[in-house]
Amino acid sequence: MAENKIFAGPRIRRIRNGLGLTQTAMAEALSISPSYLNLIERNQRPLTVQLILKLSQTFDVDLADLQGGRQEGAFAELKAIFSDPLIAAELPGDQELAEIADAAPNAAAAIAKLYRAYREQHARLSDLSDLFAREGRSTGLSETRLPIDEVRETFETRPNFFAALETAAEDFHRTLSPGDDLMGALKAWLRQTHDMSVRVLPVETMPLWRRRFDRHSRRLFLSERLTSADRLREVAMEACLLAFGDVVAAETESFAFASDEARRLARFELLRYAAHALMMPYGAFQAAAVRAAYDIDVLKGRFQVSFEQVANRLTTLQRQGAPGVPFFMLEVDNAGNRFRRAGARGFPVQRFGGGCPKLPIHAAFAQPGQILVETVEMPDGAEFLVVARTLEGLQPGFTERPRRTAILIGCDIAHKDETVYGRPIGPKVPAVKIGPACRLCERQACLARAEPPLTRPLGLDEMVTGLSAFDFQ
Repeated sequence: MAENKIFAGPRIRRIRNGLGLTQTAMAEALSISPSYLNLIERNQRPLTVQLILKLSQTFDVDLADLQGGRQEGAFAELKAIFSDPLIAAELPGDQELAEIADAAPNAAAAIAKLYRAYREQHARLSDLSDLFAREGRSTGLSETRLPIDEVRETFETRPNFFAALETAAEDFHRTLSPGDDLMGALKAWLRQTHDMSVRVLPVETMPLWRRRFDRHSRRLFLSERLTSADRLREVAMEACLLAFGDVVAAETESFAFASDEARRLARFELLRYAAHALMMPYGAFQAAAVRAAYDIDVLKGRFQVSFEQVANRLTTLQRQGAPGVPFFMLEVDNAGNRFRRAGARGFPVQRFGGGCPKLPIHAAFAQPGQILVETVEMPDGAEFLVVARTLEGLQPGFTERPRRTAILIGCDIAHKDETVYGRPIGPKVPAVKIGPACRLCERQACLARAEPPLTRPLGLDEMVTGLSAFDFQ
């Protein structure tokens, strides 16, 4: 009879917790006593064939879950981790690893995640060591870059348009037929197709996460810090991954990134793109944008999304045969840290720069929530229409400092009259004289100059003092 007995206490406990049952309720359904079920969960009693059949019939439990066959991947990953020379001597054999993988798969997954983070951090430190070894004279890494730098450079320099993702998102949107309730349609699809539910949890329950998917209970948890538009995007990202994850994976692999971390970052960016494409399908959004003269507030109300999401979406309107105004976008915080740059034709670093302190994106922090519109002129005479506004981050608690960033969306001055922002600006309104960045700008007598230009010697003169400490010859 030994072969008919299985010790599977931790797995029974996981199944019971996933179903939200107490020991008493589960024992009653199995026609056994709660004390006997307690002994089973503590591996002090085996599962008999009769009890296994009862579990299968009553709770639709897969026998493979009880036999531990699904933990082979976790065991293999743990074995690879403990082959690292740093910890290889800690375990005399594989028995303990098998027990961890079998009895505590969540702990095994956490160990794997922690080790992966350790390896990526090690790689980052190696990159920094290489940089410091060059005596601090290099301003960037050519052969070895941090993964986030590699991903940013790739996405910023190419057009922000992915035809395969647009097509997949439109097909999925037609399948959902959401009407005016995309969130409801996505929740219903997740429930019917993948047996998944969505719950919003309080801050104290999710102090560190904006979203978390529990594979065992098949529930997607969202933080109450998120706005309704951000909650929709999180659910849309999860649905896109399930509905056409193969398309996202193919786009990710097409970039041939050098590290796993870079590939994960790129996949996240592509999922954000796919979610925006699902929330604002290309055909409907492009037509609405043209009719509304690219009024972001009108579009955010029409598609029930946020200002930031519409601004992102406007930079993607480059489908052949149905293009929009080729917008570009920049997002920074009040310390000047750059979060995102993108453009319908790539971010125009060479023509626009984006590092000038006179841009309205910096003035926006003094007027939160207000839309600032200006025309700006580069030293070579190129002009742009730019629109700036602050964005509010996750909802903070009373003792927390809120996160606020500012977004700038712009286009060539030739498209000024196609937008609601450019039409009121008459030909006599002077453009703000800007530059790409102080180190690259040769405008003289600039009140906002923060650094001397690299291309000119400083004009140090004891008899004459200019408007800036960095006046040059």
